Amino acid sequence: MRYASVVVDVPAKGTDKLFDYEIPNKFAGVIQPGMRVIVPFGSRKLTGFVVQLKNETDIDSVKPIHSLFDPEPVLNHELLELGAWLSETTLCYKITAFQAMLPAAMKTRYIKEIKPSSSAQLEDLPEEIRTAFEKGGPLSWEDLPSSLVAVVQKEIRNGNLQIDYRVEQKQKKRLVKYVKPLLPVRELEEQLQHLPARAHKQKEVIQFFIDHPNPILLTELTNSIQGASIAVKALIKKGILTEEQVEIYRDPYEHKQFPRTKPLPLTDEQKRAMEPILDKLNRHEHEVFLMYGVTGSGKTEIYLQAIEKVLNEGKEAIVLVPEISLTPQMVQRFKSRFGSQVAVLHSGLSSGEKFDEWRKIYRKEAKLVVGARSAIFAPFQNIGIIIIDEEHETSYKQEESPRYHARDVAIYRGKYHQCPVILGSATPTLESFARAQKGVYTLLTLKERVNRRPLPEVHIVDMREELRNGNRSMFSRTLFEKLTDRLKKGEQSVLLLNKRGYSSFVMCRNCGHVIGCPHCDISLTYHRHGEKLKCHYCQFETAMPSRCPECGSEHIRFFGTGTQRIEEELNRLIPEARVIRMDVDTTSRKGMHEKLLNAFGEKKADILLGTQMIAKGLDFPDVTLVGVLSADTMLHLPDFRSGEKTFQLLTQVSGRAGRHELPGEVVIQTYTPEHYSIQLASLHDFETFYRQEMKMRKSFAYPPYYFLILITVSHPNAIKAAEVTEKIGQYLKLHLSNEAQILGPVSSPIPKMKDRYRFQCMIKYKREKNLYNSLKLLFEHYEEDMSQTDLKLMIDLNPYTIL
Repeated sequence: MRYASVVVDVPAKGTDKLFDYEIPNKFAGVIQPGMRVIVPFGSRKLTGFVVQLKNETDIDSVKPIHSLFDPEPVLNHELLELGAWLSETTLCYKITAFQAMLPAAMKTRYIKEIKPSSSAQLEDLPEEIRTAFEKGGPLSWEDLPSSLVAVVQKEIRNGNLQIDYRVEQKQKKRLVKYVKPLLPVRELEEQLQHLPARAHKQKEVIQFFIDHPNPILLTELTNSIQGASIAVKALIKKGILTEEQVEIYRDPYEHKQFPRTKPLPLTDEQKRAMEPILDKLNRHEHEVFLMYGVTGSGKTEIYLQAIEKVLNEGKEAIVLVPEISLTPQMVQRFKSRFGSQVAVLHSGLSSGEKFDEWRKIYRKEAKLVVGARSAIFAPFQNIGIIIIDEEHETSYKQEESPRYHARDVAIYRGKYHQCPVILGSATPTLESFARAQKGVYTLLTLKERVNRRPLPEVHIVDMREELRNGNRSMFSRTLFEKLTDRLKKGEQSVLLLNKRGYSSFVMCRNCGHVIGCPHCDISLTYHRHGEKLKCHYCQFETAMPSRCPECGSEHIRFFGTGTQRIEEELNRLIPEARVIRMDVDTTSRKGMHEKLLNAFGEKKADILLGTQMIAKGLDFPDVTLVGVLSADTMLHLPDFRSGEKTFQLLTQVSGRAGRHELPGEVVIQTYTPEHYSIQLASLHDFETFYRQEMKMRKSFAYPPYYFLILITVSHPNAIKAAEVTEKIGQYLKLHLSNEAQILGPVSSPIPKMKDRYRFQCMIKYKREKNLYNSLKLLFEHYEEDMSQTDLKLMIDLNPYTIL
């Protein structure tokens, strides 16, 4: 007898282990590790992942596996091991780690169905339920009329009805109908003669297949011959034609042409950076490279040539890009070089498109995946290189369980496959650069732009001086003059505002009341479209009031600046300028990122105005001016990384200017021009910034000198949340060494979100032997409380934001 150890789809402490099930004879030799199966679990049937097979079990009575959910494993041996590692290192449940590796379309859903119990007679049931069953099959709980809910619940209590759980996969394959002739051309010609004179359409269809004897899509046939569908049915009945369903992929790029490109000659600096990568590829050895190269230094060409070598050896490659807005241009570059070998995975695709792209990878029909964070779990089995572009981006850290960082997963997979991992950035994280300085990573430096083009000249404008000189506009005189100059020359400009919406907040000038979200401790943002006030944390929205809700005054105004408001101001000041606005509101519809960027690339606009999504990765030859309207936005957030994030953003957005033949300029508008992150960003001086920021980190005991763990407790009752956080702080002080610093409990920077009060504890540590065990025990201690009350406990190891 063979047994399968299964992780069931119940994310809870009591079920976070392997359960043994008997493999029935009919599945002998079929079930393999990594496959999903449907198993009995209590009164329900659930899916689970088979983790291992064995010949014996310690359990006395073992239930058999009910059925197979997948015909073949969806996770290979490496991904099963990776899931176990993720579970340990991020303190998540095993099932959560395994589910994170699959596209959303492959996740399961459980449909509750109501059926008569085995002991019940149909005639014993109330008439309205009996009638519903007689109409056909079980009743869906979701579709049950509200008038029947109480009756059904009563019959369940009486034992006459029972609830069954049916497992369904969310996504279906895309099937299309093909029609083809069953007879050779000679016999089709004979059939044509024997058809009655009035069967015009059937004759037309047969003649079509005499002229084109190959299978054809039914839709194409009906487009060629109007009304052909009835004739096709008749000819199928006569055995002349046949119809078959064929699965085809949903291809998000099927209507796009990608002209093939060839490798470009490398500069001496690029060759020096390439040599150690090629050496590791030739030796089939793992190494982590930090490719620190200024914007426009040709990092992408090095990626492409390294990937080409890997693909030529029959291996596979993963390339991660941080933002959906970067993907159109990155996809263009990779598809142009490698064609159909490229699969794309990012949140801009539909659920079905992601499902099909994943299956292309799984079926070995693609050798290279380009995508956002979750593409790191691509089900490749022979990886030759992993590349993380813009490695400093915070979007590589998942903010919900499992709270992994894509870089850590990339390094894990790189070690497993003994292949190089390249982390590329013009502004690496301090942690990565410190590791490169220590020799943990190998540093590859590109200090010059391709063809020795100069970095753009940067002007810092003190907005306090502008105010003193009577300029109350959101554009400094310098920026306005340069915008109009570019317009005259037919060149393009990029304007970055580090916010979204029309205005930051709405305030009454009479009583000072700021309209806040009723569910979060945050002000509502005004959106001109629809005259709405929206919360960017819980999505609450309400109409813009005409009077102050506090004092009734009509003097209610918008304060701060948003992208919509800047667009209006640009239209007023420079009416002849064509503006494309890119923010969450304009890019929420599918494909809008690419559409807007293509329009800008085709010079259908003079100014690209946007939020952070336009700050990096974009490459347009005619962009010669970049304006940063609010350099200070992140600088004053209660986050130890605020200086680093400001430097990175300013450096990245500056790098969009002057990337080709025309020289570039940057104007940074700020109210704190003396801050070192702004000064050094204007000089493109990362290394001085690194030294200065490291001094600050050392003096305040922050990464990379210390590791951080953030524990956040939330509850609808503020006192309960505070009490639990206080107890957690005391527990940590007892169980961790004296070297660990326990900060808190304190109220979170955003103390209330979605009607929940939030408190935090922070741990700073260097080495703690019992850390993981202590945190696991802590989580287990509160798990019952979390399942029975509204308590939530979040443990984030190495958090990227502490808001």
